[in-house]
Formats: sequence, C-alpha cells, structure tokens
Amino acid sequence: MKFIHIADVHLGVKPDYGRNWSEKRAEEIEESFVDIVRLCEREKIDLLLIAGDLFNSIPTERQLKTLDMRLRHLSVTKTVIIAGESDYIAAGSPWETFEFDSDTVVLPKDRATNAYLKDLNVCITGYSYGKAEYTDRILERMKPGRAGAYNILLGYGGDKNHMPFSKEKLARLGFDYIALGHIHKPQHILKNKMAFAGCLEPISHKDTGRRGYILGEVDEEKNTTITWVPCNTRSYVNMALDVYAGNTNADIIEVVEEQIKQLGENNIYRILLRGRISSDVDINLNVLSSKYLIKDVIDRTQRDYDVNELYVNNEKNLVGRFIDRLADDGDDEAHEVKQKALLYGLEAIIGTGEA
Repeated sequence: MKFIHIADVHLGVKPDYGRNWSEKRAEEIEESFVDIVRLCEREKIDLLLIAGDLFNSIPTERQLKTLDMRLRHLSVTKTVIIAGESDYIAAGSPWETFEFDSDTVVLPKDRATNAYLKDLNVCITGYSYGKAEYTDRILERMKPGRAGAYNILLGYGGDKNHMPFSKEKLARLGFDYIALGHIHKPQHILKNKMAFAGCLEPISHKDTGRRGYILGEVDEEKNTTITWVPCNTRSYVNMALDVYAGNTNADIIEVVEEQIKQLGENNIYRILLRGRISSDVDINLNVLSSKYLIKDVIDRTQRDYDVNELYVNNEKNLVGRFIDRLADDGDDEAHEVKQKALLYGLEAIIGTGEA
C-alpha cells in the first residue's frame, strides 16, 4: 500500500494580505493541492490522508463541491480527512451535511471514530475538531480500531491549546503509523512511525525553509517506510546582512541582490541589516522591492558619527552637552559602555530633531 500524508494546506488563505503577491500565493497554494491530487492519480496512491486545516476557515458548500470535483478524478485513491483548528466542523456548517461523490471520508467532530477500508485492510482512527481549541490530551487516549488491520492514527494537535500530547505516549498506543497535523514545520518524530507532514506551502514568514508532503509505503509484513518530499513553489527566507561604515546605499543594494540571486529569486525575503553605517547614508532598497518579493526590511544599523565634528558644530546645544557628559575619562573598563551609550544617545537625539 502507498499513501500520501498532508496537512495544513489552508485552501483559501491569502498570505501577506495586501502585498502585490498575495493573490498569486493563494493561487499557488491551490495549485500545490491540485498537484498532490494529480500525483495520487499518476502514481496510483492507495490512500490520501489529510491531517487537518485543509481549508483556512470553515469551508463553504462551494469549496466542498470544488474539493469533491477534484477528488472524483482519483480512480484508485481513497481520501480520509479530519478537520482542524481553522476548518473545524461548526454546528450547521456545510461540513455536516455535504455528501461526497468521490471516495472520501470526513471523520465526524468531537469523538474518536474509525474508518475501515476493507479492500486495503486499513483502519484510520481520527478525531475532527468541532471548535478551535482542545486543551484535553485527547490523542493520548486513542486506540487502534481494528485488530489484524494496518492501523493509522490521524491526529491534529501538539501544543497546549490543541490536543497536547507526549510523543512517548503516542508511540505506545500501538498504531502502525501516526499522521499528524497542526505544526507547520515538518518533523519526523519516530522513524517511519510518527510524523508531522508540515504545511504543503509556507503560509507566513514564520514558515521558513522548504515545505511538502510525506510519501509512505507499507509492505506485506506491515513494515512502513516514509519519505518527506519538498514541493513548495517558493520559500520564506530570512536574510541577515552586516553593513560597514564605508558602505554606500548602492553597495548594500548590490550585496542584497547578489544574495537573493544565490538563494532564489522566487522566494519571499525578510532582510535584516545590522552593523555601522555612515551618518550621511540613507538606506533605501525600493529598487529591489520592485524586482523581488521583499516582505520586510529591518534596519538595525547604527550611525557611525564623527563625534569630534559633531561636538564642534553643536557645542552649545543638547548634542554638545550630551557628548561632553559622556566624554571618555580614560577609564578602560567604562570606555566600551560609554561608547555604546554615546552612539545610542546620539541616534535618539538626532532622530528626534533635538540637535
């Protein structure tokens, strides 16, 4: 038997809302899910496991119809879904009444349920969310649903507000495989036995690194092998750049662009600038923002002031008095602290226009 385990797809989400790439990202997330469906059909995958948050919010009937239409193209694959925090099964929502024409099972909310697939001799045990949070350790009380079958636990949780659990306790429950959702970072917790698939595509700048799905295979002796497969269209990347007093704005732009080309021009960047910058240089990366996806530029540089010149030009005002107050008195132990205090203070005073 071959299976694919995905989670946290968040269909309908528009990451970085308001940015010019937000709509494009929404389309890419939809397309990544469609690619999984195509992969299931192409490779004749037996089972598609969706461990919560397939949708970014409680799905509408139209969204469920679209999902059913896509899954109807699967000639072999059976799909089992649980609802998670974002797409929980609210009372009266379309989740409760929608009837799938595809070979799809949505496990009901607020109770442990087994779905036995006779032709595969596989029993999937799961618990769909009926609300956004569960602080009880529900997953630790789950039990394999059918003796003699290949038993899978389909679960969503892992933090204090979403079915917290001990991985050691889950490992002792007796399931052949535990397919988890909610944590967006992929994690292979217990070799070939328990894993978070992670989100299929990164949803926010917190989801750095590659994202993807888990491909599993079970042999006749019920031995399982899982492989995590990256597939995301683009990644969030945090880039840190050290700036030096001699750098011009053009120098900084050149170095940042070189790094972007090395790390991938399709990625979404948060750029942290740190170090010392000449007092007459204004940092402006707008020219790069028009070419690449730059979410944030965080400027933590400090101005490299010529203190002597500042003192001569501002001897009678607040800046001059501040410099005079923190003048080096030759105490080596205090020198470094005073230098930092001087630079921080000058940055604050000049920044407020008090000079």
